[in-house]
Amino acid sequence: MSFEIERKFLVCGEFKSQAYDSSRIRQGYISSGGGATVRVRVRDDKGYLTIKGRSDAAGLSRYEFETEVPLSDALDLMKLCEPGVIDKTRYLVRAGRHVFEVDEFYGDNAGLVIAEVELSDEKEAFEKPVFIGREVTGDRRYYNSHLRVYPYKLWREE
Repeated sequence: MSFEIERKFLVCGEFKSQAYDSSRIRQGYISSGGGATVRVRVRDDKGYLTIKGRSDAAGLSRYEFETEVPLSDALDLMKLCEPGVIDKTRYLVRAGRHVFEVDEFYGDNAGLVIAEVELSDEKEAFEKPVFIGREVTGDRRYYNSHLRVYPYKLWREE
């Protein structure tokens, strides 16, 4: 069984000049109820199917299974998804021994930029790049499955 342990942060500042790679991601959700999700992702010219379990109480870790699928299958599966698609560019930025995945969102989530770092242990130390802002680990509003239903633009209007 595979678990992901990650921490999420808001991004405040310039990060793109520090990125060593980037890719465009579009993703939808076949199922997103009850905290567990089945996600379809198209990342550049590749397709993926991901199943994620419910997060632990702190929002730090959860079960994750991901497998690459043919792009044509991923595009077909996107047609089966619940309404709303996440559209973003993911930038990869090295900081010490870790890589931060920085997501810049588009569409109804434009203006939101989140950085995640995957850890091997919940207490693992890591270097924070200067663009890292407030931690939002465990705040479900920042889960992609939630942003699909309740996009960032609605928060700003409240």
